[in-house]
Amino acid sequence: MSTLSAIQAAGQAGQLLPSTVQNLSAWLSASLPSWAVASIDELVAAGSWEELNNRFYRDMEFGTGGIRGRTIGFVTTKAESGTPSPQGTPAHAAIGSNILNDFTLSRATVGLYRYTKKYLSAAGRAEAPALVIAHDVRHFSRHFCELAASIWTRLGGNAYIFEGPRSTPQLSFSVRYLKAHAGVVITASHNPPHDNGFKAYFEDGAQVVAPHDKGIVAEVNAVPLGDLARLLEKDMSRVVTLGRPADDAYLAVASKAAIDPSVFKKTKLKVAFTAIHGTGGVMSVPLLVHAGAEVHEVKEQMAFDPRFPTVKSPNPENAEALKLAVELAEKNDYDVVMATDPDCDRVGVAVRGRDGKQHLLTGNQIGALLAEYRLTKYKELGIIPAAGSDKVAIIKTYVTTSLQDAIGRGHGVKVINTLTGFKWIGAKIMGYEGQLKSALLSEQGIALDYDATPFESRVKLLQKHSTFYAFGCEESYGYLPNDYVRDKDGNAACLMFAELCAAVKAQGKTVPEYLDEIYLKYGFYLEGVINLYYEGATGAAKIKRILETYRSAPPKAFGDVAVAKFQDFGVEVFKDADGEAIPKQDLYLVTLANGYSFAARGSGTEPKMKFYVFASAPVKNAAELATVKGQVKTELDRVKALIEADAQKRAEG
Repeated sequence: MSTLSAIQAAGQAGQLLPSTVQNLSAWLSASLPSWAVASIDELVAAGSWEELNNRFYRDMEFGTGGIRGRTIGFVTTKAESGTPSPQGTPAHAAIGSNILNDFTLSRATVGLYRYTKKYLSAAGRAEAPALVIAHDVRHFSRHFCELAASIWTRLGGNAYIFEGPRSTPQLSFSVRYLKAHAGVVITASHNPPHDNGFKAYFEDGAQVVAPHDKGIVAEVNAVPLGDLARLLEKDMSRVVTLGRPADDAYLAVASKAAIDPSVFKKTKLKVAFTAIHGTGGVMSVPLLVHAGAEVHEVKEQMAFDPRFPTVKSPNPENAEALKLAVELAEKNDYDVVMATDPDCDRVGVAVRGRDGKQHLLTGNQIGALLAEYRLTKYKELGIIPAAGSDKVAIIKTYVTTSLQDAIGRGHGVKVINTLTGFKWIGAKIMGYEGQLKSALLSEQGIALDYDATPFESRVKLLQKHSTFYAFGCEESYGYLPNDYVRDKDGNAACLMFAELCAAVKAQGKTVPEYLDEIYLKYGFYLEGVINLYYEGATGAAKIKRILETYRSAPPKAFGDVAVAKFQDFGVEVFKDADGEAIPKQDLYLVTLANGYSFAARGSGTEPKMKFYVFASAPVKNAAELATVKGQVKTELDRVKALIEADAQKRAEG
C-alpha cells in the first residue's frame, strides 16, 4: 500500500482527522525534498497517527504577532535527525503544516515581504523593502534567520542580520536605527527547547498591530505551498551582516534606562547574573558593568545552548531557573540576582533581605517597584511636575497588578491599560509620537525628526503637545523604560532594576523593605496565576471550550464566592484613559463579591489557558502588614483552586 493510500485508509478509520488527511495530501503533492517525504513515509509506516495529527491537523497560524510552535516533533524521525549537531539539533526541522520549519517560515517571510512592498507602493514610496532579522540561540535559529534573509533579498528587498545571537529589544531598536520597513526575531522566548518562532515587527520598531496585522496575515495565508520550493536554497550574497556600530548604537540608548546613574557611585552593587544559556550576556552584562555594578556571572549558564541543559524551563518566572544564581548570591552575599530569558526581552530577579537570604520577586512586584521609584526620581530631578500631570503616563496591561494603577493615581499621572502583549504598549507610544509630530507640524510648521531629537527635548515636547511615556510593563516580567525601544527590554530592565537596588542600598534599606513601604502607602496587593496546559489538537479544542463557555455561560459563582461583575472584551466596548477604544479580544474580567478579581484568556504563545487572579486589602500600619499578607494569601489560594476546578470542568465539556 502506498503512503497516500495508507493515509486515506487511516482517515476513513478515524485514526487521522479529515484536515490531517487533506493537509498531508497537499504536502505530498508539493515537490517536497526527499528527506521530508521519507519522514512522512516513516511516520505512516509506524502508524504514528497521533503524531501526524499534531503535525498536520491545521496550517500553522500566522497570528497578529507572527508564529510560534514546535520545530521538533513529539517524535523525531530518522530522516529528520540525520546527523545532529553537537548540541542536539536535528539535521532538519520536523515536517508538518503545524510545525515551524523551512516551509512555514518561508511562507511567513514571503507574506511579510509582499505586504510590506504593497504598503510602500500604496504610500508612493519607491524604496526596496528593508528587513532586519535577529535570532536567539534555539534549534535552527541561525538557519531560519539566514533562510528568511535569503528569501527577502531574492524577492528584491534588502536584508540585515547580526553576526550572532542578539536580543529582541535590540531588533526593535535596530529597525528604527536602520530605517528599515520591517523586522523579525527568530525566537520562541521562554518556551520549551523544541519550540521556535517568527515574530514580526513593522517600521516603528514595534510588533505589528492593526491595520498591518490582518494585512500581513492575509498575505501569508495566500502564499501557495508550491511557490516555496524554489526559495529553500539559501543565497547570502546580498545579505548584509551588521557589525560593531549597530551594537554600540543599541548600547548607547539602552544605557539611558538609568534615570540617575550617579547612584552607582554611592554604593557598590553586587549582582549575580545568569543568561540561562540565552542572549542576555551579550548586552546586559556590559550595560551593568559600564554603569558601575560588580557583575558575577553564573558560568554554567552563560554559554549559548538550545537545550537549556541546566534548567527545566528557560523561564525567569520560574524559581528553578534562578536556582544556580541564587546559590551563588547567597554564598557570596551579593545584593541582587538577575536572570534573562533566551531572547532577553524579560528579566526575573531575587533580592537580598535583611535576613541575608535571596527573596524572589514576582513580575508584578518588580513592575510596582520600578514604577514607584522611577516616578519619584523623575519628580526629584524635575523631569515631570511634582504634583504629577495628565500629560505623563505609565502603561500596563489589564492582566498586570492594579497596584500600578494605585501608584499612578498616587503620583497624579495617567495610567493606560491595554490588552495583553507589549505590542499594544508599543502602539500607544507610537500614538504619542504621532500626536507630537502632528501638533508641531500644524502649529509651527516643523517636521520633527523624532529619533534625532535628544531625549531630554522629547520629554518636554511630549508633555507640552502630547503625552510623555514614563514607564511600561506587563506582569510576565517585561519592562520598558523609555521610547527608544518599542518592545519590552530585558537589557534595559537589568539596568533599571540595578539603579533601584543601588539607590535603596545607599539609603541603608533592603528592596523587600522598600516594597513594604509601597504596601503601606497604597495597600497590600497579591496576584496569582493559573496555567492550564493542553497540547496538540485535542488540547486546542479544550482551550476553545473554556473560552466559548465563558461567553455562552458566564460563571455565577465559585464555591461560596459570588460573581459581582462579568466583563467580556470580545463583545463589550471598552476605552482606555485616553478615550481610545480597546480592540475586541477573547479576554474576560471577572470581579468577585469578596473584592478579588481575575482575568481569563488563552495564551497567544503557548498551548495553555491562563487565569490571572488579583487580591488586595488595606493596611493601617506596619504592625498589621504581616497579618494582612497571610490572610490575603490564604483567601487567594482558596479562590484560585475554585477557579481552576471550574475551568477544568469546562474544558472536558
